[in-house]
Amino acid sequence: MSDAAQPWLVVGLGNPGPGYAGNRHNVGFMVADLLAERVGGRFKAHKSRAQVVEGRLGPPGPAGRRLVLAKPMTYMNLSGGPVSALAGFYKVPLERLVVVHDELDLEYGTLRLKLGGGDNGHNGLKSLSKSLGREYLRVRFGVGRPPGRMEVADYVLKDFSAVERKDLGYFVDRTADAVEALVTEGLERAQNTFNG
Repeated sequence: MSDAAQPWLVVGLGNPGPGYAGNRHNVGFMVADLLAERVGGRFKAHKSRAQVVEGRLGPPGPAGRRLVLAKPMTYMNLSGGPVSALAGFYKVPLERLVVVHDELDLEYGTLRLKLGGGDNGHNGLKSLSKSLGREYLRVRFGVGRPPGRMEVADYVLKDFSAVERKDLGYFVDRTADAVEALVTEGLERAQNTFNG
């Protein structure tokens, strides 16, 4: 398959269902939804237990990159199965898999793009790494650490606070820009722009 014909698989991590929609853990879904809007697509159910949108990123015509956007419809800790099935179905090599997820070790709204690494206790990444290995691209969206003695699980399954929500749209937009840059310009250039 030629380079232009080979798709990229961009996966936003989250939990399905309206009860989780505004959670910190669902920021990957928020970014995927915005990217779907940008490519003019609607999510549709796929047999891999995920919702999928196909489209193109970047300049129109052959220079644009083929894109498969996905939101696994299992719970976060079982994300690996659907993503592995999608990678197989669309014949996407690991170096073209981009995963967007919440990250506790970064301040709220901070972005970090990287290749590979550990799962840092993130159940979605744990499941993905178990199914696919660790060498996929990650777009990490900082949600900060829980205050006081709050359990991590309780914190990530809470909605963004009223103060955080003021800037959430901007940060989600910037994260979608980072995904586009990663796919169209490569990791190093995207890191230079967004890892700040």
